[in-house]
Amino acid sequence: MLVQRFFLPAAAGLLLAACQPAEPPALEEQETPEVSAAAALPAVPAGGIDADRYAEHLQVLASDEFEGRAPGTRGERLTLNYLVREFAALGLGAGYGDSYLQPVPMAEMVAEERSSLRLTAGEESFELTYPEQMIIGTRRPGSDFHGVEDSELVFVGYGIVAPEYGWDDYAGLDVAGKTVVMLVNDPGFATADPDLFNGRAMTYYGRWTYKYEEAARQGAAAALIVHDTEPASYGWDVVINSWSGAQFELGGDSPESLLALEGWITLEATQSLFERAGLDFDAEQARAARPGFSYVSLGADVSAEVRNRVREGVSYNVLAMIPGSERPDEVVVYLAHWDHLGRNMALPGSAGIYNGAIDNASGTAALLEIARLYQQAGQPRRSVLFLAVTLEEYGLLGSRYYVNNPVFPHAQTVAAINMDAMTLIGPTDDVVVVGYGSSELEHILARAVEQQGRHVVPEPTPEAGFYYRSDHFNFARAGIPALYAKGGVEHREHGREYGMARAREYRDIQYHKPADVFDPDWDFRGVAEDLELLYVVGRELADGEAWPNWFDGNEFRAARDAQRP
Repeated sequence: MLVQRFFLPAAAGLLLAACQPAEPPALEEQETPEVSAAAALPAVPAGGIDADRYAEHLQVLASDEFEGRAPGTRGERLTLNYLVREFAALGLGAGYGDSYLQPVPMAEMVAEERSSLRLTAGEESFELTYPEQMIIGTRRPGSDFHGVEDSELVFVGYGIVAPEYGWDDYAGLDVAGKTVVMLVNDPGFATADPDLFNGRAMTYYGRWTYKYEEAARQGAAAALIVHDTEPASYGWDVVINSWSGAQFELGGDSPESLLALEGWITLEATQSLFERAGLDFDAEQARAARPGFSYVSLGADVSAEVRNRVREGVSYNVLAMIPGSERPDEVVVYLAHWDHLGRNMALPGSAGIYNGAIDNASGTAALLEIARLYQQAGQPRRSVLFLAVTLEEYGLLGSRYYVNNPVFPHAQTVAAINMDAMTLIGPTDDVVVVGYGSSELEHILARAVEQQGRHVVPEPTPEAGFYYRSDHFNFARAGIPALYAKGGVEHREHGREYGMARAREYRDIQYHKPADVFDPDWDFRGVAEDLELLYVVGRELADGEAWPNWFDGNEFRAARDAQRP
């Protein structure tokens, strides 16, 4: 039984952390990652993925009875009971001590009072108003007021400290007590220079989550990110939807690890702010994208404050495990998030249920079916952990909690394989790798894809940073190589345009809407092939001795090298 329950708003705004689909443009031909002449890959057990069994799991998890699987609700209880029962029936052991359930303490925070941003420059005072010009909030625990008063406003470019790129936007600056203003995305996107960061493809340094974390590490009191639609890949309305409602955070964070205030300001408000300081925003933005940038004071002090209403609660990750026969202390992790958005009680019956069939009953059902293949094939040499995480829709919190409190140390975790919003349009000739060009896991995947007579393609919009918006990211930031791959849009029988149309249908009609429901007419042949690929990749690692790493230049390589020098 879950304790100290709270109910999450079913119609919560789309959090920026969520893996929101974008319309894929036409792809150019890409070279497959170099494939080594290694031994044959593991065979898929006889019969492979059972599409009917997979569909049954998906249909149950996405049923109206499960009420959209919101954490802290009856839907969570039903989901946890179902997953535990099915993993146990397959013969998998508990993965969290003698339990299948890992408690995830967390807090819901709703801003009860939120001031304007009051700025003072010499004798002049002015305000930026919520939500037209700015959004501010705090994730600090407790219900007291948190904020800044007469805090110096400093522009720190992109707010990045990246030793591997020789980049430090905070060089020579003591930001204690100051409020930093930062640009969204990273210099590679701004310049389209393929030799700067990762070119147009976003790196972790471009994510808003990183920017707040780095500002806190530097000792800043507050941080404001300048919103610009193209480099952000979403409009100001998404910022409003994501930050004006309830926010969620894991329990246990100390106030010192979090900024007093975090927020966004519009591009127009920023341009006006720079003009008041006698600065040319466009010129400063261009300067920030070049090596050797140095901070600049904006000649103003800022004051603002927020007070939250806080409710604490507990949700759960589900952990099931097959222990390794020879190296049980080394593990390969398969993960998927079981949660979705629950229900909107203002709407009658099923009309208000966010069933989340594709997002992400499809990935959760995949865990069960891949686990069955492992049991059918026999005990692997390394352990394999099947991890169904909570609170992905509310900031990747369940996976972050597991990574912060792992069953296996990071240095003993071989790799993570994520399954989120699987492709259910039928067989495709292409396999999309989100975050293409990241790690040596792609070598194994490429070999498995070749065996199926298919080909690998990169995600179509790497500048949007989707690699940082699903649960594998928390493993990546801890240095653990993580793979996120699934079927693409080149339908084997109906062609690319058919696949593109289905992708648009999901994005425009189903994604994070009550229309994301189970469809008995779905063609499960394609997802069966995709899951067999992911089984082969994981089984190759589980039966082998390899320790895959990130490719040279990847922002997570240093963390892995420190774990396994």
